[in-house]
Amino acid sequence: MTPGLAAVRAGKSPGRVMQSCDVLIVGGGPAGSSCAWRLTQAGLDVLLLDRRSFPRDKVCGGWITPQVLQELQLDPVAYGADRVLQPITGFRAGLMGAAPVQTNYSAPVSYGLRRFEFDHFLLERSAARLCLGTGVQGLRRAGQEWIINEEIRAPLVVGAGGHFCPVARLLGARLQGEGVVAAQEMEFPLNPQQQEACSIDPAIPELYFCPDLKGYGWGFRKQNFLNLGLGRLGNQGLSRHVATFFDFLKAEGKIPADIPPRLHGHAYLLRGYTPRNLIGEGMLLVGDAAGLAYSQSGEGIRPAIESGLLAAKAILEAGGRYSRENLESYRTLMDGRFGRPRKHWTVNVARCIPERILASVGGALLGAPWFSKHVLLERWFLHLHQPALSIG
Repeated sequence: MTPGLAAVRAGKSPGRVMQSCDVLIVGGGPAGSSCAWRLTQAGLDVLLLDRRSFPRDKVCGGWITPQVLQELQLDPVAYGADRVLQPITGFRAGLMGAAPVQTNYSAPVSYGLRRFEFDHFLLERSAARLCLGTGVQGLRRAGQEWIINEEIRAPLVVGAGGHFCPVARLLGARLQGEGVVAAQEMEFPLNPQQQEACSIDPAIPELYFCPDLKGYGWGFRKQNFLNLGLGRLGNQGLSRHVATFFDFLKAEGKIPADIPPRLHGHAYLLRGYTPRNLIGEGMLLVGDAAGLAYSQSGEGIRPAIESGLLAAKAILEAGGRYSRENLESYRTLMDGRFGRPRKHWTVNVARCIPERILASVGGALLGAPWFSKHVLLERWFLHLHQPALSIG
């Protein structure tokens, strides 16, 4: 057990009845709820624990592709009847300060959503027993089971609590290091005056890369909500880059001048940089707890959901025997879906080129319509080459 968890181990309350379950999932985001959904469908008793109460605010650009809708068996018409689901039929992308390239499509290639609504919907649909507003205060091994907070016992724990997940820490996850993206963003409703002052087309999100290509900012209008943010590898000078980006958007007439001052920060790990141990005795990691965000774009919703579904497949195949060896199929499934963890080729190329030349070459590529459409958008951001996950 890591010192951090050992220090907050809860004491057992005399006379308290300890509840049990087949699987305990720590974290109620898309990864945890997708895993729970699949397991409850198979008849397992799943208890899902999260330190927050739902619905809850969640900082996230928030878009999903049609492949994700298919994986989750979601009807976009039904889901969008009383929730935000913004069809995306194009993008504007380029280097900050340069003219962006606009790419248009004849049908939606993605959908914008509010995590406030989406996560709550998935959590309720999962049919898991919920223990919300409760964090992990203690986690210890007892025979073939895990004891959580001296109140819950389970033979299997799934860590789905994001980058700082306590289950990931127990498995040795490093919270700092290469490949960690730090981001700041906001999402707020536009009043009538702000709607008039915002020139971002809801169907066409805008992406602007930093001159050093170590991050990018976005402006995304989801019906009458506006999401703005910027993420970069590392956190050096993040606030300065965010302020520069927002000033750029205002100068271009993209966003209203009176945006809220409050920003939310978060961090996540790109897959392939500092690989996390996905498996332990009676333990699995999914989503951002496993460090799965796409290395090219930082997008994490699709890999989170797919990891949750693959974890459920491995759990069901284990048949209640959750030794490290019996759970090894999860790693095989993950490598088969995402490839073995390794840095994207662009990282190695970037290390061999001086920053000034890299910025010049990168700017030229981002300004080329073919590259912007077929590489940046369709391969790195939308992953159109990868069909929806099929789990028998």
